[in-house]
Amino acid sequence: MLCVYYPSNDAYFNLATEEYLLKEFKEDFFTLWRNEPSIIVGKHQNALAEINLDFVRQNNIKVVRRLSGGGTVFHDLGNLNFTFIVTGESNQLVDFHKYTQPILDVLRKLGVDARFEGRNDLTINGLKFSGNAEHVYHNRILHHGTLLFSSVMTDLSSALNVDPLKFTDKAVKSVRSRVTNISGHLHDPLDIMTFKDLIMSHIMEMYPDARPYALTEADLAGIQKLCDGKYSTWEWNFGYSPKYNLQRFVKTAGGKIEFDLNVVNGIIDGIKIFGDFFNTREPEEIESMLLGCRHEAQAVRDRLRDVDIGLYFTRVNLDEFISGLF
Repeated sequence: MLCVYYPSNDAYFNLATEEYLLKEFKEDFFTLWRNEPSIIVGKHQNALAEINLDFVRQNNIKVVRRLSGGGTVFHDLGNLNFTFIVTGESNQLVDFHKYTQPILDVLRKLGVDARFEGRNDLTINGLKFSGNAEHVYHNRILHHGTLLFSSVMTDLSSALNVDPLKFTDKAVKSVRSRVTNISGHLHDPLDIMTFKDLIMSHIMEMYPDARPYALTEADLAGIQKLCDGKYSTWEWNFGYSPKYNLQRFVKTAGGKIEFDLNVVNGIIDGIKIFGDFFNTREPEEIESMLLGCRHEAQAVRDRLRDVDIGLYFTRVNLDEFISGLF
C-alpha cells in the first residue's frame, strides 16, 4: 500500500487527485489531505439545494462534486480527510466497517470512546465526527471519510443552511446530523498535524507492504489536467445536478417578483415569472431570453447585460432581479 499525504489545500485539486489515483494506478493507496473552506457534494445531489449560496459567495467557498454518493459535507483546515483506494474482488469491495476501523483504533488509543453507528458514521457520545462514502470503479474501491478535528462549527452550519422548501427534485438530500470536533474529547491537547501523523503511522504498521509515496511531476501534471478539465468546472460541480424545480420570490421596492424554474443539467429549461409588480414591457420577453441559459448568476447577468430591467419590473434593478433566481 502506497501512503501519501498531499499538502495541497485546494479542494478542486484534491478531489481530482482521488480520481487520478483510482484510475491511473493498480496499487493500493492510503491518503490524508485537508481542504481550505469548501463544500463537497455527493455525486447524485443538486448542488444548489445543498448550500447557502449567499454565504458561499460572500466567503469565496468552493463547491465541488465528488465521485461518491451520499450527502454534502463542509471542509475546512480543521477537518482531516482520509482515503483508501483498494483493489479486490467485486463482491467484497464495499465495507464501511473495514475502512473506518483504523480511525477508531487510533482514537481509542487516545482514550476517546469513538464508535461506528448507522450506515456510515463515526460518533463520540452520539455526536457525529466522521461521514464516509464509497465509489466502485471496476474492481477498485475508493473509500473516503471526513474527520472533524477542530473545524469552525459556525461556518459549517452557515454554509449548509439552505431553505429546504426552495427546491423540488429527485436528487439525494443530505440529512443534517449533530456534530462534534474530536479535539474536544481528547484528554491531552493535540494539534491536527500530530493527529495526522498518528493515523499515518498506524496505517504503516497495519499493512506490511505499506510505504510512503510522493506524487511525481507526471502525477501532478495529470492531476492538474483532471482538475482543470473536470473538478474546477461549472459543468461538473453544478451542471451535473439532476433535473429540479425552483420556486422562489424576492421583495423589491417595485413589488414582489415570483419565479418558477425548471432546470435540466444546470440549464434553464422552463421559466415563469409572476408577481404584483408594475411594468412597461411584458416579462415573457425576459422568460424567453433566459431559456437555455445556465442557472448561474454570472450567466444570467451576461444574458441580461443590455436589458433595461426596469422596463419589465418597475423600480427593480438587475441585482435584485438576479437574486430572486437563486
